[in-house]
Amino acid sequence: MDQENKEAQAQAHSKHNTGAADLEKVTDFVEEKEISGKNLDNAITAILDKRKLEAEQKAELERRLASVKVKKEDVELICQEFEITKVKAERILKENNGDLRAALTTLVNV
Repeated sequence: MDQENKEAQAQAHSKHNTGAADLEKVTDFVEEKEISGKNLDNAITAILDKRKLEAEQKAELERRLASVKVKKEDVELICQEFEITKVKAERILKENNGDLRAALTTLVNV
C-alpha cells in the first residue's frame, strides 16, 4: 500500500511539473512580445486626439443646428404624420436646414 501511495504522489508531482513547464513557455513568449512604453504612449495619444477631434466636430454640428430656424407648423406636421416626438422632429428639420420636403424624404427613406 505504501508503494501505491508513492506512485500516486509521483504522478501528481509530474502533473504539477508539466503545468509549471507550460507556464514557463507562456511567460517566455509574453516576454518576447512585450510592448514598449513609447509605442503605448503614442497609441494612447492618437486615441485621445481622435476623441478630441470628434468632440469638436460634434460641438460644431450642434452649434450649426442650433442656428437653424424651423417652423412650428412643420414640427407639428411631422409629429402627427410620423408619430415621433417634437424633439426628434425638430432635429430632423434642423438637419435638413428647415426644409420640410427634405425632412419628410429623410423620414420616409429611414
